[in-house]
Amino acid sequence: MTEGVIWAVFAGLMLGLYALPEKFTKEFQFENTWGLFFMLTMFVVPIIASLTLISGFGDVFGAVSTGILTKMAVASFLWGIGVMMWGKAINHIGLSLGFSLFIGTVILIGSILPFLVDGVPETNAFVTIMGGIIVVLLGVIANGRAGLIREADEKSTGKDKVEEKKSSMGIGILIAVVGGLLATGFSYANAVGRPSLHEASQAAGNPEWVTAVVVMFPIFITGGVVMAAFFAWQLTQKKAWGDFKTSHFAGNLLLILIMAVFHYAASALFAFAAFKLGDMGNTVGYAIFNTSCVATAIVSGIITKEWVNASSKARRSLYLGLVCMIAGIVIVAIGNGLS
Repeated sequence: MTEGVIWAVFAGLMLGLYALPEKFTKEFQFENTWGLFFMLTMFVVPIIASLTLISGFGDVFGAVSTGILTKMAVASFLWGIGVMMWGKAINHIGLSLGFSLFIGTVILIGSILPFLVDGVPETNAFVTIMGGIIVVLLGVIANGRAGLIREADEKSTGKDKVEEKKSSMGIGILIAVVGGLLATGFSYANAVGRPSLHEASQAAGNPEWVTAVVVMFPIFITGGVVMAAFFAWQLTQKKAWGDFKTSHFAGNLLLILIMAVFHYAASALFAFAAFKLGDMGNTVGYAIFNTSCVATAIVSGIITKEWVNASSKARRSLYLGLVCMIAGIVIVAIGNGLS
């Protein structure tokens, strides 16, 4: 169990840090950076990794029923839609509240969904795991509150802007929550597809860890269809295709490739951690994975002085959220031990 917890935390750490290179790209609009990122992380990196690391690639997927692959594809497609909706929610309600609502929904629903596939554990384990998830959610709420306080500290808006923001707040909250619900398709796809894919991978003579690469292939390729279509549309709308023609393209490509590898590796490590955590690994691993990601993002924000101008009230709420999330991870891990 300990090994699984460590891998889940490490996966969350990688996911929390993967976007840092984006700060150093030059002469790229948002759509250029993230459009290229999703193309690399959803297609190029998974295809290269899968064809390189999976022995008997065709035999492995050929041995799995069409029904299982279809369920994975549908869930992954919904995951892609959910991630895109998250981006739209941030436009309405800001990064702090949008991130908190989205991740909070992902952690709660995404951790419960695997019970539909794996079954519910014994009462004491179930209660402990759910208790830990609730503590994590309290931390996410505190984190969101800290972000809202910081935004209020750093911004002074006119009356018209305040009214406009209020009018879009309800829409933004709805988009964030629905997006979070759809994004839990990632958790379901992993839970429903892993057993069959693991068996097929083992039959082809692959080591156990390769199953994580096998599982990620259909998830990323299917989810990537949504993301690629969205950013192709965005690049066209913003007339940003020409911004790829810059003398900084090679440097930007390297930075974005690092982002793509980290993002993909984090997801694959989550799948491996879920396996190592045992019967409740999909629930426990998903909670630890996403919570570690949020905690890492918070700490990196503190280190890079994002909170230097925030009030003491905002920082207290931030630190409270961080403590709750760490405590929640510990409780969830204990609950997994009880199962």
